Amino acid sequence: MTGRNKTEKICGWWWLALGLAWLPVTAARAGAAGPEPVTAVLGAMPVEVRLLVGNIQGKHTEEHLGIKFHTGTLAGRRVVLAYTGVGKVNAAMTTTLVLDHYHPTEVLFTGVAGGINTNRGPGDIVLGARVAQHDFGDVSDKDVHTTPTENPITGKPNPLFFTGADRLLAVAETAAASVKWEQLTTTRGERTPHVRRGVIVTGDVFVASPVKSAELRAKFQADAVEMEGGAVTQVCAQQGVPCLVIRSLSDRADATATLDFEKFFRTAATNSARLTEAILGQLAHGTAP
Repeated sequence: MTGRNKTEKICGWWWLALGLAWLPVTAARAGAAGPEPVTAVLGAMPVEVRLLVGNIQGKHTEEHLGIKFHTGTLAGRRVVLAYTGVGKVNAAMTTTLVLDHYHPTEVLFTGVAGGINTNRGPGDIVLGARVAQHDFGDVSDKDVHTTPTENPITGKPNPLFFTGADRLLAVAETAAASVKWEQLTTTRGERTPHVRRGVIVTGDVFVASPVKSAELRAKFQADAVEMEGGAVTQVCAQQGVPCLVIRSLSDRADATATLDFEKFFRTAATNSARLTEAILGQLAHGTAP
């Protein structure tokens, strides 16, 4: 080997060693930035997420245990969207799958609900500051006694009320100012949605009873009743993932609830989806509080 070749070989090994030495540093810097955050958006029925799914850019769809998950970018935010199916079991299953496979930064649950608070009407939106399951507990001849659920990870009781993430509540309130709402036409004329924090209660029944509505109002100071939010918030809380339930009121959960639901459901679902998209925009562009 000539002196020149020997020198070139030594230089080559030196540069290779230098490059390898920098690899951990480069990896550490990349890891410091972390992966781009992703927001999970769930809804109980296809119509509650269809508008959002249609707006995804770069959409990719895959299945886990038969549930379809749509990924891509929405309002500048990386998202994964799915509809859970109606009821607490379906909602808990889909929430668990999305947490396990996509590791979202936060979870938004969008859709409609029955109104319990008499000061709120169809079209108004309730942000779940507190969410509870009204049908979990003990039944006697006199009453249904609601008790907290149990955390299977710790073996300890959960709180009766799960709280919505403070940051997401603030983001939702800010985002609401930019939403172009779809008007609801009622017997009293057109209504523009009012967005307020409140109490949402969950159970595996569609409430269409003024007696039950009064009971939920008295027991929980409930503003809205639905069939999935309590399960979603429980799963998220047990896994330490921030969550917010967003519910647009489609009826008053009274004797006319079924008719009102059919009349206002699509418009209410659309407005909930529009607010959800506005929240994603706030999260994406750093304009959130």
